[in-house]
Amino acid sequence: MARRPRIDFAGFHHIINRGVARTDIYLCQDDKYKFLEILCKACKVYRVNVHDYCLMDNHYHLLIELTEENLSLFMRQINSNYAIYFNKKYKRRDISLARKI
Repeated sequence: MARRPRIDFAGFHHIINRGVARTDIYLCQDDKYKFLEILCKACKVYRVNVHDYCLMDNHYHLLIELTEENLSLFMRQINSNYAIYFNKKYKRRDISLARKI
């Protein structure tokens, strides 16, 4: 069965994102600050208003308002940039890629 299309409508959205296997995604306070920096930049680029947020150690909640239909692009920007930061900072790499080399 195919997945349902993602909701991308302008308006209010409650976003929840959790670490893989519920692992921590913020290991120190600086990680939370970096995430908020990435979030602010993405908000400017995609014209998104953040009304509220909650950063927990292993997940986050966002209450956002979209002015355009660009939720997928906005979320991809946030999550990919934070993953790049996190993986570089903690020297993580994809083991499956390392085996192929």
